[in-house]
Amino acid sequence: MLSRVANSIYWLGRYLERAENYARFIDVNFNLMLDLPPGMKAQWEPLVFATGDQENYIKKNEGFDKKQVIYFLTLDRENPNSILSSITYARENSRIVRENLSKETWEKINELYHYVNNASERKIWDKKDPRSFFDNIKNQIQLLYGLTDSTVARTEGWYFRQLGMYLERADKTSRILDVKYHMLLPSPQEVGSPLDFLHWMALLKSVTAFNTYRRMYGTISASKVLEFLIFNRRFPRSIYFCLKEAEDCLHMITESSTNEFKNSAEKEIGALRSKLGFSDISDIIDQGLHESIDDLQQKINIISREIELNFFQLKPSVSPQNQEQE
Repeated sequence: MLSRVANSIYWLGRYLERAENYARFIDVNFNLMLDLPPGMKAQWEPLVFATGDQENYIKKNEGFDKKQVIYFLTLDRENPNSILSSITYARENSRIVRENLSKETWEKINELYHYVNNASERKIWDKKDPRSFFDNIKNQIQLLYGLTDSTVARTEGWYFRQLGMYLERADKTSRILDVKYHMLLPSPQEVGSPLDFLHWMALLKSVTAFNTYRRMYGTISASKVLEFLIFNRRFPRSIYFCLKEAEDCLHMITESSTNEFKNSAEKEIGALRSKLGFSDISDIIDQGLHESIDDLQQKINIISREIELNFFQLKPSVSPQNQEQE
């Protein structure tokens, strides 16, 4: 497969996953607003920090007003990681490799692009409950995933898309864990209180993990939530699960054995997945949650750069459009 084709398919996977995660985060915050005690103001600042775009946001806005944050994350064309920008880039990448996609997949991506592109701030806020807009985005992207699963052959292109999707998902799970934990963590007096429960419940819902967590773990506690979202080997949005799937995709692309590596990207992802596989929640707590998550994010960015160098570039340079978030 040509490197430019592989690059477009890989970033198609990343951008769709990014847009779906942003819609998910915003929707969950709306739900949290309904459950907060009377008089308690909802926090929108953590959503900006979860995306890693706080510097870009602060240059353009004062404070973290709800409408400003949602516009920035949803429809701001100057934010390269907004939902609109991500879906626009996904459509452009899919147009480039249209012959590698099924007809149904291309039509759904095109439909999603026009749905978001034709939206406006007024169209969203004129609705009594704007959550339906974000629900539609999530549902259409999930439908896209289903169409792709059912209509695309498991060739190199398939594995590059899956690779991009799982790396993006691992990154977003780590970000939401770090930011939610530090910015929404209640005071020591509130640990174990209904407010503490609401915060952890919102965190689980932001990655569609609440029901699965309750079935597997029962009661909600900080250590169990962290263990579930970092180390669980069966939940599709845990960091370990995503890295293992991404590693398997790389092995299928290079045709290397499970416990071997043929390039630096496989080496880096294998080392990180192995480290998580032989760690537990006590290791995270001992090192410090923020320090552990920050280390994870840096290593995921290293893996992304190694994939870029090994598969997509003839010389080390960074595409102005297709970039991972720092």
